[in-house]
This record gives sequence, structure tokens and C-alpha cells, in this order.
Amino acid sequence: MADHYEVLGVSRDATPDEIKKAYRRLARELHPDVNPGTEASERFKEVTHAYDVLSDPKQRQQYDLGGQGGMGGQGFGGFGDIFETFFGAGQQTRGPRSRRERGQDALIRVEVGLDEVIFGTHRDLEVDTAVLCETCHGSCCQPGTAPVTCDICHGTGSIQRAVRSLLGNVMTSSPCGTCRGYGTVIATPCVTCQGQGRVRARRTVPVDIPAGVDTGVRLQMPGSGEAGPAGGPNGDLYLEIKVRGHDVFSRNGDDLLATLEVAMTDAILGTTATIPALDGDVDIEVKAGIQSGEIVTVKDRGVTRLRGNGRGDLRIGVQVVTPTKLSGKERALVEQLAASRKPGKPELAHFQQGLFARLRDRFLG
Repeated sequence: MADHYEVLGVSRDATPDEIKKAYRRLARELHPDVNPGTEASERFKEVTHAYDVLSDPKQRQQYDLGGQGGMGGQGFGGFGDIFETFFGAGQQTRGPRSRRERGQDALIRVEVGLDEVIFGTHRDLEVDTAVLCETCHGSCCQPGTAPVTCDICHGTGSIQRAVRSLLGNVMTSSPCGTCRGYGTVIATPCVTCQGQGRVRARRTVPVDIPAGVDTGVRLQMPGSGEAGPAGGPNGDLYLEIKVRGHDVFSRNGDDLLATLEVAMTDAILGTTATIPALDGDVDIEVKAGIQSGEIVTVKDRGVTRLRGNGRGDLRIGVQVVTPTKLSGKERALVEQLAASRKPGKPELAHFQQGLFARLRDRFLG
């Protein structure tokens, strides 16, 4: 790599003003607006980089030392430098760090209906996330260019300097301020991603939500999260499930619960009913003499088990509805029925829980 002083045409002891004047003269001569040639453009980039280094006193000092600190540091280094040296942190052993990093994980909340979790469902989710830059494909550079070796740390990613301590002169190491520890400098960053290797965009993620999920369940989709910087691997996408409530059916584990209102006469004589379940009609037999709070179970018409085979049951709680208004004829018929049965007078009996409490106990029992 060419010497920065030679690039600007100044001596190594040039003053800051002399360096600035030399840069301005060359910039006017080589600027793409004045000299559009390819060779002039590359020369302009080289001149600009040389000026960036030599115009910064700290970077110029490091450059003059060849990326290695001199032995004449004044004062005593802190105890942190001493311990870093003896415990290994003071030595650059790992080399420059990579620009490629793993992308972040993402969490999306997905709401599904109770009917969708019986057999599972499919969703195409629109996600705002980081995706790989299509211009540079993660290289962070303009097409046709590549990172160049940092001329301050010479590709090591760190700068060593000597400090005086109670134990004498010791060497410490710190990340290079010019390349930020990468060992390379991106001279011509990609204009699309601004040298990040990724951009923000909306993408569609197809998701198969398995049967049997419930509110609070999290599904992991490896590699479907954000793209990493500089073409790094994607993070993971997590889906947190919320199951919407239903007007008729509720859920207890893998079982579906509902209440069937039965007229008093049907409860006495018995009947059949066809109810619209979540996955099709179900025929229910109401036996004669059925009581409020009894449960009619339909096997294998519940929710498909998330981890296992088969399905839960559909459990129907019966509620006998007593009419509140009767016509004269209806009342006469009921009185005739009552007289024929000769029921006893109402008597106290052991306390029984209300209908809904009994239904709950039977459902959950």
C-alpha cells in the first residue's frame, strides 16, 4: 500500500496546514466532476483516505509508528493494563473480529380461532425485518469492490502500545480505532445498505400452525428471524399463539365444552338434536328423564392433541328450560299431569350447587 505522505506529495514532517493544502490541490485536480476517468477516481479515493489518516493527530501518530506504539509513553499505566497483560487480554491472539454476525431473534403474536386449532391452520405472515442486501449480497461493498486492509493495524484489528508500569515497560493491546477491530476498511460502501450488508424490508413468512396449540404456546422457526450484518446467519422467529374465545364452545385441555338447552317436555319424553359443532354437525340423543347438569359426551370430536395421537371429546352439558308463561290450555295439561302423578309436597333436602357450578364440576371432573 502506498505511503500516505507520498500520496499527498508532502514530507513526513509536514505541518497540518501543508497537508491540508496538498489535499485541496489534489482534490481539485482529481475530483470526478473535473476528471471523470477511472484512474483519476481511484487516485481520488486514495488521496482522500491518506488525508483522513494524516489530518487526525492520533491516527497520524499511529501511522508514523507503523501501527506499533513507541516505547516512550509518559506516566504509568493503570493496573488494568498490567492485569490485562499478565492474564492474556493484553496480547492480540484472536485476530480481527468478523463483520458477520448472527441476526436478532424476532417475536410475533398470532391470533387464531378455536375452530382453527382443531386440525391446525396455515398463515402467510407479513413481517417487517432485516433482509440480505440484494445489491452487495452481504459484502457491504459496492459491486466490483472489496474491503481493503487497514494501513494502521495492518489487518490485525488491534493496536499495541507500550506503557510504563511499576514492573517496567509492558505492551497492551486495544481495538484499532480506524477499522474498529475488523482489520479491513470498506472504502466504497454499498449505497443501498450503507455498508451494513442488509436492509429493512417487508417479507412474507409461510407458517404452518399445528393442531392442538393453545394460548401462550410459542413456536420456534429457526433461521426465519432478522438477517445478520455483513451476510451473517439469520436469527430465529418465535410465534406466540393466542386462541380467540368462541361464542358457543369453550375448551378444557383437548376437550370442547358446550351447553344444550332442552325444553321441559323433551327432557321428560326424550328427543334427538343435531348441533353444529366446529368441524361439522353432531347428532345428540337426549334420553327421556334427563336432568339439568347431566353431560352428554361425544367421543373424538374435540381438539387434536398437540403432542400425541387422537382427539379430545365434545362434552355437552344439558340445561332443562322451564317455561315461564303458559296458556290456559297448557296450564290445564300440566295440572292434569301433576294430579296424575300425585307428587308430594316440597321438602327440604341436602343443599345442591347451582346448575353452572354442577356443570363446571362435571365438565372439569
